Parts: sequence; structure tokens; C-alpha cells
Amino acid sequence: MAHNTSNTMLAGVYCTDNIHLVVGTNPLAAARCTTSLAAGARPVLVAPAGADLHYNLQTKIEQGLIRWHQKAFEDEHLFTLGRDEVGRTVDAVFVTSAPREALAARISSVCRRNRIPVNVVDAPHLSTFGLLPPHAGGPLQIGVAPNGRGCKLASRVRREIASCLPPGLGAACDRLGELRRRIQHDDALAPGDLDDALDQGSQFNRLVGDDEARTRRMRWLGQLLLAYPGHSSSPPPPPPAQLDAAAAASSPRGRIVLAGSGPGDPSLLTTATLRAIQTADVVLADKLVPSGVLDLIPRRTPVQIARKFPGNADQAQEELLETALAAVRSGQAGVGPQGDPFVYGRGGEEVAFFRARGLGDRVTSVFIIKTPGVKGGLHSYFEK
Repeated sequence: MAHNTSNTMLAGVYCTDNIHLVVGTNPLAAARCTTSLAAGARPVLVAPAGADLHYNLQTKIEQGLIRWHQKAFEDEHLFTLGRDEVGRTVDAVFVTSAPREALAARISSVCRRNRIPVNVVDAPHLSTFGLLPPHAGGPLQIGVAPNGRGCKLASRVRREIASCLPPGLGAACDRLGELRRRIQHDDALAPGDLDDALDQGSQFNRLVGDDEARTRRMRWLGQLLLAYPGHSSSPPPPPPAQLDAAAAASSPRGRIVLAGSGPGDPSLLTTATLRAIQTADVVLADKLVPSGVLDLIPRRTPVQIARKFPGNADQAQEELLETALAAVRSGQAGVGPQGDPFVYGRGGEEVAFFRARGLGDRVTSVFIIKTPGVKGGLHSYFEK
């Protein structure tokens, strides 16, 4: 008989409580029994008493999962070991012995003549069906059929496909299947109704009747399955132990720069001070800062001038520092221009104030900026 070169018709077979006859005692026979058990079938092993059984077969026989018919195969076994509801005929036959043996050809001939599905290992010309090694994830199964042209290649293709599937797809399939059953039950739809009816009708503005309302939810489910993304556009969340470290690494470290407003002429400001003034979220200024420098502050930026009238200098300084600290903790960028912070100003006190409150360890984008003026010739840049 010439080998079959046409492609097969892929089908899913419901095997619950079916009787599968397995002929052989080798590791492949154990694998066929395992496959049958996974599908809900009841495998019957046909092998003579005293045969050397594979240890997996022996274990499953001892567990009562496999029934061992301890006789050499005879044709009558095909018609006496099956279920009562189908006249004792077995539902399928697996032959695991070498296809060149006469027994394999004989079993195949009898099964074909009586329309019993038969599978002979490595012999598509003797088989009426083949098995696809599936990728199983819950109710979802994916198999590749090489049609007798290379099982190893089919296994590799199957693994490549499985590696591209989003995680949790099997569980999602289970939940969507339950939702589909509920919709069918609530709307009294026959199984299969409107599964492919995904188009919106041209009369969508007409009055919706009871029949239309009953079919709308199933159509919605079909559209959801087609449109819902299989992969998330966001990366998976990190483990809980990495959350704090990730949050700390995501923000630049806080900087404290004391900046002076210079001798008075805005054109003599340093580039760093000018950039800080124009990019700050809050400006905290001293009374000595010239108006020409204050005019450089954008109109959108809040400005607070220290109220250092006689007798209130210390209180005003404290208010200024508390305002700056609030800006730091809220993640704002604040700038505090003075004349010369370390010669005539209180830059040292301000540095100590922020260090004492752990500002150097914060991870917010905050600037408290006071660049030294020309007179002092001093510059202090703190990054801790």
C-alpha cells in the first residue's frame, strides 16, 4: 500500500469513558496509556501474563488506572473488551509494536474493516488517526501535525508557538468559557449561535427588541475576544522585594545648592543661578535681592520674600526654611537667592538645617539654590 501523502483533518475527540485498547508493553505503550487517561478514557492493556512491563505501566496497573488483559492479542478482543453501550466494541486501538511486524498489519486490517480507529506507531499507512503532542494550559491545547513527516520538527514548532503565548492564557480561556456558558444559559441561545456573527448590522438605530437583546451579549463577547490584546503593553510588575529599590532608582537624587544673587546687576548672575531661577517651582527670596533679579523670575512661579523687619529676622528665617522644607518634601524645585550667602548671608545655618532633616538621603527632584555672588567668591554644592 502506498504511503498517504495528503494532509490530515485535525479534530478534537471527546474520549470520556471510552475504552482504548493498547497493544504492547514498551515505554510508548505507557505514554499512550497516559494520554488516554488525560483525555478521560479508560485504557486496557493487552499483553500476555508474565510480560516484561514498563515500570510506568506497572505502577498505573497497581493504582487501578489501567486494566491489564493478560492474554496475547486476538481479533475478538476488539469486539469484547469495549463498552456495553456500543456493543462491546472498543473505541480506539493503539499498536506500539514495530510496524514491520505482522501483528501490526493484521490489527490495522481488522480495525479498518470494522471502522475502529487505529494508530500504529511510525506507520501512517496503517493508521486511521494520529496523535498531536499538545501544549496544554488548562482547557487550552495547541498541537502541530507533521503528517508523518517528522515528529521532532513538530515538537519544536509547538514549543516555539507555546513560548509566544501570554502567561495565564489557559486560565483566561477557562474564565471566558464559563462566561460564554452563562450567556448561553441566560439568553437561551443554542450552542454555536452567533459565535461568528461579529458584524454590526446596518439597523443599529432601530428599536431593540427582546430577540435582539438576547443575542447582543454573545456578539459582545465575540468582539471582546477579537479586540482584547493578548500581551500587556506594560512590563510585568517587579517582585515586592524590589519595589522600594525600583522607586528609589527611578528618581534622581536631591541636590542642595546655595546661590547668591550677585552684586546687583542681573547681567552679572552666573549661568547656574539664572537657570535655577527660571526652572524653579518656588522662589524664596531675601529682602536684599535686587528687583532686577526678581524680574527674571517667570510669572507662573510663586515667590515668597522673607519678612525680615526689625525684631523678626529669626522668625522670618525659620518661616523661609520651613517653606523650603515643605517644597522639598512635596517634590518641588525651590530656589532661594540672596546677596552672598556665606559672607553676608546665613548659608551655613541653612546647610545644617537641611542636613539635620536628612535631605541628603532623599530621592526627590528638589533644588534649594543659592549660588555665591561675585563678592564672596565662594561656591557650595552639596549632593549627598
